[in-house]
Amino acid sequence: MAKKERYEDQIAELEQIIAEIEDESVSVDELSAKVKRAAQLIRSCQAVLKNTEKEVDDILKELGEG
Repeated sequence: MAKKERYEDQIAELEQIIAEIEDESVSVDELSAKVKRAAQLIRSCQAVLKNTEKEVDDILKELGEG
């Protein structure tokens, strides 16, 4: 099983990809792969945030009932 990447590491990688694209240091040949990886990272980060929000909401509801 692959080790799950930390949210912070994913954000850092995404920021790096964005910087490379913005300063045009990515070749045309690499651009598609970089954009695909960025999309993967965005989806993964969104899932982490959604899951964390749900967990926090569940905890707060639990505390409110106690």
